[in-house]
Amino acid sequence: MRTNILVAGVVLATVGAVLLHPSIRGHAAGPPPQAVAPAAAKRVEVVFVLDTTGSMGSLIHAAKEKIWSIASTLAQAQQAPEIAMGLVAYRDRGDAYVTQVVDLNRDLDSMYSRLMDFGADGGGDGPEAVNEALEAAVMRMSWSQDPGTYKVVFLVGDAPPHMDYADDVKYPQVLAAAAAQGIVVNTIQCGSMHGTVAPWRHIASLGRGRYFTVEQAGGAVAIETPFDAQIATLSAELDATRLYYGSADERAAMAAKVDATERLNHEASVAARARRGAFNVSAAGASNLVGERELVDDFASGRVDLAALPPAELPAAVAVLPPDAQRELLAATAEKREELKRQIAALAAERDAYIDARLDAEGGAGQSLDRQIYEAVREQAAPLGLDYDAGPRY
Repeated sequence: MRTNILVAGVVLATVGAVLLHPSIRGHAAGPPPQAVAPAAAKRVEVVFVLDTTGSMGSLIHAAKEKIWSIASTLAQAQQAPEIAMGLVAYRDRGDAYVTQVVDLNRDLDSMYSRLMDFGADGGGDGPEAVNEALEAAVMRMSWSQDPGTYKVVFLVGDAPPHMDYADDVKYPQVLAAAAAQGIVVNTIQCGSMHGTVAPWRHIASLGRGRYFTVEQAGGAVAIETPFDAQIATLSAELDATRLYYGSADERAAMAAKVDATERLNHEASVAARARRGAFNVSAAGASNLVGERELVDDFASGRVDLAALPPAELPAAVAVLPPDAQRELLAATAEKREELKRQIAALAAERDAYIDARLDAEGGAGQSLDRQIYEAVREQAAPLGLDYDAGPRY
């Protein structure tokens, strides 16, 4: 008995010493460890301010061809960013319109559908409504308030601003507002109109951006490849895997996105559709591909409980099935989607290699529109933690 009491005493003393040791006591008494939230995605917001007067037809065509390449260039930051784009088309007073605005949006398909509506007309009398266009870009866009977002405007045109209108806001005042919001303004002069040089340089200087010139046709790299048609076809198949759910209003919003995509797939060039396909399979392109309230993606990632969704909120193709068949359909569609992404990514890599080889054989891209936009982005985004070192995509 005496031995048992001694053993029990030793055990209790040992346990007490352990529990009272400062390092153990502090750990036991402290709060539970907190989960570390993943770093917030970087964000890039780009607005193109585009002169759509009669002399700009070739550049507008180049914009329609190259916007997806620019998106792919922006997507290449080492930490894949969220990308939103907006547009301001401008002409002058007395033309069909002075400005038309497409607000910043991560739905690049819908933005591109609006870009497809723009054509060249009007103008021809020298200065244009540049002041109004810049004001629209800076003051009427839904810019992020996050100081860590790379916010940038590219003003693209060939004629100087009207400085003789009494009732517009002149560009120095607009650019002061841009600086206060952290928005960088670059200028791209198309052609060689002498009277445009000084104001374009001044706008870029006040906007803390770059001034550069391209030929009137746009000076973009335009190389078709043997891989374009297959990428475009697979991209359309990838689009067809989308199934949207939610309230009637939510599904109507996504139906508008689907309409924009279908228009793009019917009217855009094969090369433009290939560029879009390559962008959509990048990490930054995922949001443009699926949009919001997309059931295949949300089911595969576990963000939605299929059993908890009211039948009225399900896509028609899913709602008619019993629960087990619903899950089987979504799992099979997710698997098909991933396989299509793998095929497109592999072909896009071959496409890039083909273009790089052609450019090397022809002496490089030089001061192309693609290269100059890339250099501006690389320089301006770096202080915000966005590292671009892979060169432009074409």
